[in-house]
Amino acid sequence: MAQVQDEFLRVGSPSEIEVLLERLIQPGGASLLLDKPDATPIPVVVMEQRSPQTLLLDITAVREIVGELKRGTGFRLLGQVQGKMIRTPVLKSLQLDLQEGRIHCQCEYPHYLEELQRRESFRARLRLGMEVGAIVRGVEGNGETAVQGDLKDLSQQGCQLELPASAASLLAEALLVEIEFCFPNETRFTVQAAARHKVADSDRQALRVGFHFENCTAEQERKLWFFVREIERESSRYDDESDVGRLPSMLFQSQAAGGAPPVGRRNLLTYPTPMARRLARVAGYLDAQLLELQQGDDIDSVQLSRHADMLLQLAEEDIEALLFATRCLGQEPLLVRHGLGVAVHMLALAGSGAVPRDVRKALAASAMVHDLGKGLLPPALLGAESLRAEERAQLHEHVEWLQQRLAGCQWLSVGVRTAVIGGVNERLDGSGYPSGATGDDLSELARMSAVVDVVDAMRRNRADRPAWRIDAIYRHLLTSPHLFDPRWVKRYVQRFGLRPVGSLVRFSGGALAWIQRLDQQGKPFQVQLVGEIAPPGEALGEVLRGDITARLGEMIEELPVST
Repeated sequence: MAQVQDEFLRVGSPSEIEVLLERLIQPGGASLLLDKPDATPIPVVVMEQRSPQTLLLDITAVREIVGELKRGTGFRLLGQVQGKMIRTPVLKSLQLDLQEGRIHCQCEYPHYLEELQRRESFRARLRLGMEVGAIVRGVEGNGETAVQGDLKDLSQQGCQLELPASAASLLAEALLVEIEFCFPNETRFTVQAAARHKVADSDRQALRVGFHFENCTAEQERKLWFFVREIERESSRYDDESDVGRLPSMLFQSQAAGGAPPVGRRNLLTYPTPMARRLARVAGYLDAQLLELQQGDDIDSVQLSRHADMLLQLAEEDIEALLFATRCLGQEPLLVRHGLGVAVHMLALAGSGAVPRDVRKALAASAMVHDLGKGLLPPALLGAESLRAEERAQLHEHVEWLQQRLAGCQWLSVGVRTAVIGGVNERLDGSGYPSGATGDDLSELARMSAVVDVVDAMRRNRADRPAWRIDAIYRHLLTSPHLFDPRWVKRYVQRFGLRPVGSLVRFSGGALAWIQRLDQQGKPFQVQLVGEIAPPGEALGEVLRGDITARLGEMIEELPVST
């Protein structure tokens, strides 16, 4: 086994810094080490942190260092938190005060901390946007099998991968597998490992698997520690705004376009249209963001901005292809499918003429994530066929939880965010949530959001009911003017028609087909034939364009399919 050394790793997240410093604010919680040769730690009291400006220390017990501090000698603060040593960078005293016999030192606030980690136990977690693929190879049955997945965290001793659910059979048979990590810059690294624990996620059709590395050579251990440090380095670039300018890790610099396709769990998924494949990239971000929320993190401002831009670009290129693509994401979690369905239909309904691009981007971003707060609720609550009053109140909390997790998205318009996320569940008569706002208090954007949201929700299966036909949904909305703004209901019907793009329709000639495009009169202009009542998949048949009625007959009914 190679000799390993302990090292300090940087903590740059302002919130983590605040939490760690708070642990030092107690008697005996901190020591001070002067920045000079042969100095030894001496006890001080951290009285208060005034983030992000200053710290207030009580140095009465070590008044002999006052002269050093006045001469500008720097110092570090040290402490123990959960068995690990924490230290600040070198700080300077800003002001010394004598108050009622106590000596107080006001010093600089640390913009990062360093945490002593033991190399063999430190686990580096990949942040949102950091993608490292993994290929797991092993013997299954009479031959070798390989599955692709994504690296989630890495230590010298093991890793956690996300794999497709189909990997379960390989892991059940193979005692030892080979894992090949594939970094964005095309660096490859192979190591043997044994699966230690597995957690299935049926909604996402995925497995979280923890592996322990086996039979590592000294060279492999050296490389693993290099990878761990580079992951932590790349992650820390986004933890503290002051460090964003730090040079990125070369491991995460993608090669030029045209290279080999990326390795990962999603690389093997198939989609029925090219636009659906492109939309799946945004879905992948939302899926990963949902997991980040469940692990206690906030919405990633940079990634949300980037993917809202991507969705806007797709809408500007071909809105009808994008509308149909929202019906082709059956492999994604429901909260992801619903968020994208609402976002794309809101962009289509708002139009691009008089609405500024930054407003449309904020609208798309807000709609994409508007329901992700439900991922923080107990699964049994979301799957219940009926809710008691206290359970309903708990469900309503998802709006406020999400609003809190969006606090760091400074670019996102507060007005748009409040109207969409805060208003999508409100109703004109005050029966909605979270505020019970009535018609006079609801903006036009909130009224529009409520209509788009309920149409998309009712077109999908729910625990207490199957998906509705579109004409039944329209009838419900038009006969509920006390709940939904009739003007926006009519605008929705006029924009998308009685047989919207993404409807599965039976024609009088007997054919079943998905409507992919409509003409100026709202009649089907492009359809794709299908042989069964099922969500769009690889089995889609011939695409027909032009005078569809002449070829297939009249549309006689829409068949509700939850997608």
